[in-house]
Amino acid sequence: MFSFFRKKPPAPPPVAAPSTLEAPARPAVVPVADAAPARPAVAPGLALAPEPAPAPERTSWIDKLKAGLRKTGSSIATVFTGTQIDDALYEDLETALLMADTGVKATEQLLQDLKRRVKDNKATDPAAVKALLIESLTELLTPLQKSLVIGRFKPTVIMVAGVNGAGKTTSIGKLTRHLAVNHASVLLAAADTFRAAAREQLGVWADRTAVDIISQEGGDPAAVAFDAVSAGKARGRDVVLVDTAGRLPTQLHLMQELVKIKRVIQKAGPAMDNPDASSSDERSLATPPHEVLLVIDGNTGQNALTQVKAFDDALGLTGLIVTKLDGTAKGGVLAAIARERPVPVYFIGVGEKLEDLETFNAREFAQALLS
Repeated sequence: MFSFFRKKPPAPPPVAAPSTLEAPARPAVVPVADAAPARPAVAPGLALAPEPAPAPERTSWIDKLKAGLRKTGSSIATVFTGTQIDDALYEDLETALLMADTGVKATEQLLQDLKRRVKDNKATDPAAVKALLIESLTELLTPLQKSLVIGRFKPTVIMVAGVNGAGKTTSIGKLTRHLAVNHASVLLAAADTFRAAAREQLGVWADRTAVDIISQEGGDPAAVAFDAVSAGKARGRDVVLVDTAGRLPTQLHLMQELVKIKRVIQKAGPAMDNPDASSSDERSLATPPHEVLLVIDGNTGQNALTQVKAFDDALGLTGLIVTKLDGTAKGGVLAAIARERPVPVYFIGVGEKLEDLETFNAREFAQALLS
């Protein structure tokens, strides 16, 4: 069980003093940090403070992440087996980072920052350079470390997109399970109406987690999504999770269907505790979908960055779920995403089991990638 969301506290009694309002939520297409991020950002050039030892469950999961990224870690680790810090070391490191799908821009940034750290720390041992690289990578990835917040709006509507085979429907099932375990009531919307297997798969997850599902065979996906959001409001659900059909970002007509689904969901109206609120900003923020998540396959390398850019341009992404970091995945693409399109990474997955989906932590990921 993972604590990756928080419920909004109940309203105070009428005689009590007004409670302090939550920090404003992000605009519709611009992700912002959660009010209580898992780890604060750091000023440029400063090392992160030591962290307390993780719980045994988290330690076990970190071990799985290290195993999944071992191929990349081994390739980079060989760079630091020499006896001196010279141009050859930096050239080898540049090659290793590029081979790990870090991308040209992120690699250049990491190398420049690493050279500055080596100079400031007067490092002379290549092994020390590796530790400094972990600090540099952690700093680059920290803006991606945000928490998914449930409870500000009821229902919180989460629209999930992704290409075929990325693990989208499975990730929705895992997320549904975690939400249900944490006592959040969930309604699923099977808006992937073109693939019968997707509806059946989502139906299995609904049965396993004892949640309701809105589904139509061959129906209009936007209509299914609208009905689900309306039903979520009527039934008082905490979360409505909308599955959508997988598609490639190059399929422009299918991408436009995703845009239509989002537009129709917005017509369901704002989910507000105070429906009489007159502020246009409040109503805009409360208008669903409140989260637009993209599921990307960690094995697709720089193509994952292309997907993030395309789906973000079309839908205005608020978060990512990165799957399949459990074999040949190189992992460096998260550095490229942080450098070029820093959409928050809510979860990463390292396997098919329920517990193999966990919240993203920048330092843990940097240590696993460079272990």
